[in-house]
Amino acid sequence: MSETTNLGLPLLQASQAQKHVTVNESLAKLDGLTHLTLSSLVIATPPGAAEDGEAYGVPIGAVNEWNGHVGEIAIRSNGGWVFVAPQIGWRAWIGDAGAPALYTGEVWEIGGVTMSANMSVAALRISEFDHVVPAGTTSTIPGVLPLDVTIFSVAGVVKSAISGTLTSWKLGISNDPDRYGTGLGLIQGASFKGTNNRTFAYDSDKPLVMTAIDGDFAGGEVRFAVHYLDCIAPSV
Repeated sequence: MSETTNLGLPLLQASQAQKHVTVNESLAKLDGLTHLTLSSLVIATPPGAAEDGEAYGVPIGAVNEWNGHVGEIAIRSNGGWVFVAPQIGWRAWIGDAGAPALYTGEVWEIGGVTMSANMSVAALRISEFDHVVPAGTTSTIPGVLPLDVTIFSVAGVVKSAISGTLTSWKLGISNDPDRYGTGLGLIQGASFKGTNNRTFAYDSDKPLVMTAIDGDFAGGEVRFAVHYLDCIAPSV
């Protein structure tokens, strides 16, 4: 046996020379995998400026030192890379996605919470975006409520004060303009959370609609976060 079963840590062999090389590689892998953080799952070219200890999920199309290691975890060590194959059920924080992920045995599923024996995944996700409010009575933000998912809530905060003749505003969709809140604040830092009082799953990507109350918008900026459940079908 040349390596450990679960983490693939290289083991010392009898009468082995340069034992420190094997020990240091094992420690580098263990250090990279403990409280696992993957800087990215989509970068295909090994970053030359990566620091020792940084780890990446190697995507399809990976080149240079990552060629031949698709699906593995690449850990920067001593100016090079060591590789570990992830196991079903591993969890990691994905740096450039700003979200946790669950490894299904095939992919890292962002927001994965639980999984069936045949890799049907329940994933909690958040879609976050900023919206600059134009002048007018309403402001439509197209396609931000995803189709075929269960939307729990739309939360947000006023990033730059909302100006105009309005006294407050409401948030919803075209046929239900206050579904996610009404009487919402205008000042910078004003926050809100609109929670569905029943399950909503839209049959197409839906827009959010901001509607001014007792006046019009003139400007401002709002940061939104759409919270939803995505259910992934099982494999065959």
